[in-house]
Amino acid sequence: MDKIIEYMLAEDEGFGDITSNAVVEKNKIVNAAIISKDEGILAGIDIIRELFEEYSVEVTMCLREGVEISKNELLISFWGDARTILLLERTALNMLMRMSGVATAANEYVGLVKDYDVRIAGTRKTSPGFAKLDKYALNIGGADTHRFCLDDMVLIKDNHIAICGTPIDALLKARKHTSFSKKIEIEVETLEDAVECVKNNADIVMLDNMSGNEVKEVIDELNYLGIRQNSLIEVSGGITKDNIRDYVDYGVDIISIGALTHSSRSLNFSLKIE
Repeated sequence: MDKIIEYMLAEDEGFGDITSNAVVEKNKIVNAAIISKDEGILAGIDIIRELFEEYSVEVTMCLREGVEISKNELLISFWGDARTILLLERTALNMLMRMSGVATAANEYVGLVKDYDVRIAGTRKTSPGFAKLDKYALNIGGADTHRFCLDDMVLIKDNHIAICGTPIDALLKARKHTSFSKKIEIEVETLEDAVECVKNNADIVMLDNMSGNEVKEVIDELNYLGIRQNSLIEVSGGITKDNIRDYVDYGVDIISIGALTHSSRSLNFSLKIE
């Protein structure tokens, strides 16, 4: 994440902050603070603290990571060089607002299923270059991060299957060429493929873009055959706040939601110099 943040700062600064250099005198010391204009879950505040401290700005933490915040709440305050604070302002706010938005969305979904034995998970549908920060925010919001990178586990998707031939062909091939230390997950779109992959003990079987009724049919068939416990069952695609409880009622283990990172709304924060 340090390399990502370093790039963000360099991208924003360009060849120098010509506005601050023109109107703010050197070595001017000021007080500043980030204030919330929104409600939600705070995520990334520890990263912001480290960023400002790295640039020799004194920081006072007002709230801790993961707490609920309300409008007009003071999040963190600073004392230091005015030009430095202004240099860091936009990058710090962009990170903090997005991460808090992702954490808030994750927390909302987790809250909807808190009475069920199911995990809400993110996906790799993250903002380019921001994946690690998005995953950090998912965790703060109470969701599972799912895979960080392609090397986390085997996840056989539709394009892999198209190349291999059938889901079971891909599953058996993956098992042959993968270390025992890695889990193997496979994405399926039909009842028949789901049953076949569970029979063959895939670690996780993802029911991709299935309707609630289709998911119920799969779970019922697995229970009837006595193989439900062979694999974790994940559902993904088309799941919203309005229909999520239908899926947990069927007894799935994992619900992965790409919208947590690709469509979450950034919270609105502002940095003010006194």
